Amino acid sequence: MTSTSEKKFSELAKRLVTGIIGAALMIWLIAISEWGFFAIFLFGTLITQLEFYKLLIQGGYIPLKTYGAIVGGILFTIAFCIEAGKIKGEWLFLLFPLTSIIYFIKLYKKGEMYPFRNIAFTFLGIFYVALPFSLLGAAAYTLGVYNPKIIIGIFLILWASDTGAYFAGTLFGKRKLFESVSPKKSWEGSLGGAILSLAFAVGISYFFVDLQLWKWIVISVLTIVGGTYGDLVESLFKRSMDIKDSGTKLPGHGGFLDRFDGLLLAIPFIVIFLKFFAKH
Repeated sequence: MTSTSEKKFSELAKRLVTGIIGAALMIWLIAISEWGFFAIFLFGTLITQLEFYKLLIQGGYIPLKTYGAIVGGILFTIAFCIEAGKIKGEWLFLLFPLTSIIYFIKLYKKGEMYPFRNIAFTFLGIFYVALPFSLLGAAAYTLGVYNPKIIIGIFLILWASDTGAYFAGTLFGKRKLFESVSPKKSWEGSLGGAILSLAFAVGISYFFVDLQLWKWIVISVLTIVGGTYGDLVESLFKRSMDIKDSGTKLPGHGGFLDRFDGLLLAIPFIVIFLKFFAKH
């Protein structure tokens, strides 16, 4: 019979192996070229958005799963191509008729009790998942050309925050951070994540010198705050659906939505900061 400690060790081992392999693959694709960046995050947009819709379907709702993901993928593609200078900004206007088609599709769907609720959830998948992913392109081209160091740095800080929070929370967590939403989150875990994230920001500034130290520190702070709230928002969403994890595709981590939840709320604030201050 497997003991509790053996189960915890097995879960930790799976978490570490999955995390290391996933992080190495992401960093490699981001580093090799802008098209590696495009491929990994287009995949991330689609798979995460599909997971989001899957959870809604399990909760009894009927979003336009496939079409919503297609629109999300198109949004990411257009945003990336505009930032890369491949197409003009006018292409963003294509999203207006594409999203309007959602109403037409639902108009011909019969037997739904609350079609506008399902329309709203379809839009939510685009704005909650696809829009933040699409902003990653703006971060990658902050300095006018594709810069993988900025994206890699952001993710290293995000992963450091998650890792520090996980281990500090597991070892020392006693005071609940937001018990009504996420009973396992603790102040000790948040503090551990903040310390490791800030330490990584300082270390990164010595290697990724395109941004000054204080800018990496600000990115770290935005990641800590946005990432924490992003995690809580996803916990609130899963709690409302009575679901523990968003999926099982990543052993030890749950689903892709579980892994990117912090990014979804942090990246809009990071991009705004980079747009206003990165070049100064």
